[in-house]
Amino acid sequence: MVSSNSANKAALITGASRGLGLALARELARRGWQLIIDARGSDALERARAELARLTQVAAVAGDIADAEHRAALRRAARTLGGLDAVVNNASILGPSPQPNLLDYPLDVLEQVLRVNIVAPLALVQDLRGELRDGARIVNITSDAGVEPYPGWGGYGASKAALEQLSAILAAENPALRVYWVDPGDMRTQMQQEAYPGEDIGDRPLPEESVPGLLALLEGNLKSGRYQARKLKPAEAGIL
Repeated sequence: MVSSNSANKAALITGASRGLGLALARELARRGWQLIIDARGSDALERARAELARLTQVAAVAGDIADAEHRAALRRAARTLGGLDAVVNNASILGPSPQPNLLDYPLDVLEQVLRVNIVAPLALVQDLRGELRDGARIVNITSDAGVEPYPGWGGYGASKAALEQLSAILAAENPALRVYWVDPGDMRTQMQQEAYPGEDIGDRPLPEESVPGLLALLEGNLKSGRYQARKLKPAEAGIL
């Protein structure tokens, strides 16, 4: 780990071109955090970078988080900033839309979902271990689909269940880190719409409603563990 005496905190957020990742990046930018953002779509990522750059120093690195060369580029960006105070593993993929039952689930797609949603977050943390500042936070975005047996959610849910257990063991093995696995709740996002094609999801909360809880983890003093984002309040963690 590297020293945390930098004047500005720095975070890497994956999947930050839209949805929860972009909502969190906006709030951290307003609070003066330096940012590294990643997403697969370069055009949307560049739009996000241009917006955030009005508020803070931001590097945008487009690519697939499951790709080792892309993770190496993220590591180089982190080194340029002098290290990271937080890594937010937000990027994930849903799988087929609509979601099939497990007996009909294409196994090659399941392997891809597991690679992106569980292997890649661990690989990124492994790659960045030398760039983490003292007391760094690892935030792994999970889902209630990882703990509840929702029919049709077997592939995505299995990947998030694995991410939850991986996070718990990572926390037990690394007491110097704060490791959080966080259920953001249902949100009005593109992924949620893809999960329910043709349905009106306008009643779901916007991702911005889950951001205060993430701030409580990133800037507060809560112990490692599983949290539900919308049940956390920054004031409870001593954050204004």
